[in-house]
Amino acid sequence: MPKFKTHRASAKRFKRTASGMFKRGHAYTSHRFHGKTKKQRRQLRKSGLVHATTLRTVRKMLTYMK
Repeated sequence: MPKFKTHRASAKRFKRTASGMFKRGHAYTSHRFHGKTKKQRRQLRKSGLVHATTLRTVRKMLTYMK
């Protein structure tokens, strides 16, 4: 059976935590901040975790990620 390849675009976007979850950055953080509140901008700076419904897909793409 052939080896799996790591999905390179995903490898650049996600990091595995010590507990096996995946950290991710928030969307909507590249431009057009004048339409967002200060609270929204501040909260978007923090990283988030991949949702449970998407976790299986991310794990599949990042098979060998430590």
